[in-house]
Amino acid sequence: MAQIIAVHSFRGGTGKSNLIANIAATMALQGQRVGIIDTDIQSPGIHVIFGLNENKIERSLNDYLWGQCDIKDAAYDVTDTLIAEPGNAGTVKGRLYLVPSSIKAGEIARILREGYDVIRLNDGFQQLIRSLKLDYLLIDTHPGLNEETLLSIGISNVLIILLRPDNQDFQGTAVTVDVARKLRVPKMLLVINKALPSLNFADLQQQVEKIYNVPVAGILPLSEEMMQLASLGIFSLRHPEHPISQTIAGITDQIAGLVVTR
Repeated sequence: MAQIIAVHSFRGGTGKSNLIANIAATMALQGQRVGIIDTDIQSPGIHVIFGLNENKIERSLNDYLWGQCDIKDAAYDVTDTLIAEPGNAGTVKGRLYLVPSSIKAGEIARILREGYDVIRLNDGFQQLIRSLKLDYLLIDTHPGLNEETLLSIGISNVLIILLRPDNQDFQGTAVTVDVARKLRVPKMLLVINKALPSLNFADLQQQVEKIYNVPVAGILPLSEEMMQLASLGIFSLRHPEHPISQTIAGITDQIAGLVVTR
C-alpha cells in the first residue's frame, strides 16, 4: 500500500521544497517508486530543484485541475536528474516523478480568481498512485491552512511539519498540530530546519517534543553550503557526507519504518 506523506509548514521560507526533494531522491536511490505533487499552486517552486523550467513544463497540475489532461500526463520522470549527479550513474534503483504546478503568472492568477475542485485534487492523488505504481507520494503543501492544505493533511498517512527555531514558527506549528489531531492524522513527525550550529540540538529537540508531544525526526543546521547551492540541485547528492544529508537519510529511514493505514 502506498504511503502518502504530506510535508507542511505554517509559514513560508522554511525549506519545505528542498526537504521534500532530498527525501524523495533518497527514497528513489533506495529502490522506491516515488511521486511528488507540488500543490503550492500560488507559489510553486520545487520544479527548479529538478531542472524543470517553463519551456519544459507542457502540462501541470493546473491543467489536470481544469480537466484538460489526466494527472499522469502532468507527471514528469525526473529520475535522470538523480543519475546526472556526480557518483550516481547506474546506482539509482527506483523512479522519481514530479507533478509541478504552473509557473505562468496568468495560470496562477486564474487559480486565485476561480479556485478549483478540491475533490478532483484528491482523486488525482489516488490516480497517480495507481497509474505510476508508487510506493510513496509526497505532497508539497501551501504554507498556512486552506482547503487544499486541510485535504492534503487529512488524507496523509504521515504528516511532516517543518519549522524553524523561531517563536512565530512555534506558534504556527501549534495550530497545525492541533488541526492534524482533529483530522486524526495517524502519524506526525517534526523536522527543525535552519538551526544555528551553536545551539544544543539535544536540548532543542527535548524542548520542542515537550511543547507539541510530537517526535522530532531530525534537526537540520543552518548551512552555507545549502545557501550556495541555491536550490539548483539536490543537496544530499552533492554533499552526501554533510550533516544535513546524514540527517535527511535518518528522516527517510524513519519514514520507511512506518507502515501507517488510515
